[in-house]
Amino acid sequence: GVLPPVSKLSSGQVMYQFLSGYTAKVAGTERGVTEPEATFSACFGAAFLTIHPTRYADLLAEKLEKHGSDAYLVNTGWSGGGVGVGERMSIGATRACISAILDGSIKDVEFEKDPVFGFDVPLSLPGVPDDVVQPRNAWADKDAYDAQRDKLAEMFQKNFEQFSGPGVTDYTSFGPQLQK
Repeated sequence: GVLPPVSKLSSGQVMYQFLSGYTAKVAGTERGVTEPEATFSACFGAAFLTIHPTRYADLLAEKLEKHGSDAYLVNTGWSGGGVGVGERMSIGATRACISAILDGSIKDVEFEKDPVFGFDVPLSLPGVPDDVVQPRNAWADKDAYDAQRDKLAEMFQKNFEQFSGPGVTDYTSFGPQLQK
C-alpha cells in the first residue's frame, strides 16, 4: 500500500477521488483474489448511476462549499510493502484516524503535501505508528515504494480520462501529478 491511512483533501481533490472511486480487492475479502488488485468505480457505485458521474461530483462540491465541510480520505487497506511484505492496515490505526477526524484533533497536527497525489498527509497522528502515517517510511525498499506509487498514480490518470472533456467540470488537475 502506498496511500497513507488518512489524508486531508481540498474540495477539488474530493471530487477527483469521488469520481475515481478507487478501492482494492484484497485476498481474504474477495473470492479468487490472491494479492491486492486495484479497481475503480465512479462515485463508488458506477453501476447505479443514472446521470453522468461528474454531475454527482458537482452536487457534492456544492454541498461541501455550502456547509464548509472538511474532507478526509481514509485508507483501510494495505500498508508497509507489497504482497508478502506489507499487511492490512490495523483496526487500531484506522480507529485512531477516524477518532482524530471526529473529535477534531487531526486539525492540530502538522501536515505535508504528498509529492505525487498532492493531498495533505499528517507528519504524525496519535495512535498511528509514524511509519504507517508516512507510508514510504514503512517500506524497507524505498525504490519499490516509489515504483508502486507511480504505477498507482498512472492507473488513476488513465482511469480519469473518462471524466474530462466538453460539457463537464474537469477535475483532472486535482489528481496525481508525476514528474516527467
